[in-house]
Amino acid sequence: MPRYSVERKAAVLKKLLPPHNRSVVSVATEEGISDATLYSWLKQCREKGVPVPGYTQSDNEWSADAKLAVVIETATLSEAELGAYCREKGLYPE
Repeated sequence: MPRYSVERKAAVLKKLLPPHNRSVVSVATEEGISDATLYSWLKQCREKGVPVPGYTQSDNEWSADAKLAVVIETATLSEAELGAYCREKGLYPE
């Protein structure tokens, strides 16, 4: 099983997470990394409280840091942009 450097992993995750939100399949093909590895990396991000596209959490599952990160990330968005962001993430603006 290949080992990936922290820098490479961060660069690949950057493509999968906001604002890029590319699909796992397209990034896996482009980078030559298995889908399973990328899904594992996304799971690790979720466990750390990072908002990951395509995964909905109940309010109880979000850490305080993750909630704050989303509030800061969306603070400057217009109402239309906030709506699009929430739809993308499966969240409610409230």
